[in-house]
Amino acid sequence: MKYLGIDFGSKRVGIAVSDETGRLAFPHSVIPNNDGLVEKILEIVKRENIEEIVVGESRDFKNIPNKIMEKIEEFKAVLEEKTKLKILFEPEFMTSSQAERGIMSRRPDTQSIRGTGSRLKSREKNDMHDASAAAIILQSFLDKKHPVL
Repeated sequence: MKYLGIDFGSKRVGIAVSDETGRLAFPHSVIPNNDGLVEKILEIVKRENIEEIVVGESRDFKNIPNKIMEKIEEFKAVLEEKTKLKILFEPEFMTSSQAERGIMSRRPDTQSIRGTGSRLKSREKNDMHDASAAAIILQSFLDKKHPVL
């Protein structure tokens, strides 16, 4: 079974896709969050033969829904109607930070600041930052579905 992972943001939406076995998640793309968002996702679902969708569930440290969660729920409802696929939530707690740390660990120009708590400025973020966060969300879901023995 092939899965699509989504990291929904107010400006950009990260997309990840699993392998054919539904065990590994890979960053796919970043789509602007605008009027064409759902149509772009529908194209990816069709092209990649997606059978199930996993959307990041945004909650704070106290497990209370973040402000964006209302928009995420609206987006999920529209996507369910358009795709007719099963759409599940997966907690996305700290996935953007994890993705950012992964980017910093691969950048030679950040060697001296790694581990200092420095965050990348938005213009310094890798174009695939949000897709990497989507892959982390999707991989978390897949790991629960297929635990390592």
